[in-house]
Amino acid sequence: MAAMKILGILNITADSFSDGGKYLAPQAALAHAQTLADDGADIIDIGAASSNPDAGAVAPEVEIVRLASVIPALKAKGLSLSVDSFAPDVQRWALEQGVDYLNDIHGFSEPALYPVLAASPAKLIVMHAIQARGIATREDVPPEAIMDRINVFFDARLAALESAGIARVRLILDPGMGFFLGTNPQTSLTVLERLPELKSRYGLPLLVSVSRKSFLRTLVDNDETWLESMGAATEGMAVHRGGADYIRTHAPAALRDGLKGLEGLEKTGR
Repeated sequence: MAAMKILGILNITADSFSDGGKYLAPQAALAHAQTLADDGADIIDIGAASSNPDAGAVAPEVEIVRLASVIPALKAKGLSLSVDSFAPDVQRWALEQGVDYLNDIHGFSEPALYPVLAASPAKLIVMHAIQARGIATREDVPPEAIMDRINVFFDARLAALESAGIARVRLILDPGMGFFLGTNPQTSLTVLERLPELKSRYGLPLLVSVSRKSFLRTLVDNDETWLESMGAATEGMAVHRGGADYIRTHAPAALRDGLKGLEGLEKTGR
């Protein structure tokens, strides 16, 4: 439990599915980053381009301008930073700024970037998605097929990264959730149930990101009043039952409180 880390989500975007435009202005983004840190986030995960199925395209140079408006100030505060981008030009720029993590929804699919990745000390969040390129789409993948797809992806991608000289100890695995696994809510639930298999197969830290995802909305009949609580409960289960080492969330405080409650129940043997 002590080693588990929370990534607080900071979307400096116009069309993120839950808070698009809310933190696009630099001062709003900086204030929210501080709130996330105060609420218990160990790492601020900054995304400057949305990847949901309805998002518009954002040029890499626009991503960089948005990131450059907040990263120096956040670094000056001593915060640990992650950049969430699948654009190689943005990733190169982020590494030049000395960010601590890179988070790629396609798990670093561009071999031309590998020498730069190998030369960097940053940790790499290698995410699986059923989409080979671009943002998430609406595609159905049956629950019974998903684990084989995830294993094939990670087998190939880890081999490629390590062959390029990227140390295995720098890698964190994210199996994907929501539309990154398909439109069937049960597919995401299946992966959550089988997180221990991924942990055993690869022996690497796992990151889980379910916060405000579409499949959770279906479980609460799109009732926004329950969505945050359902997210925190699911995140807590991913840690306690699935062995997740990192949780990426919009609501660090709710997760911290939920984990304290679970720990208290474990101590009482209930």
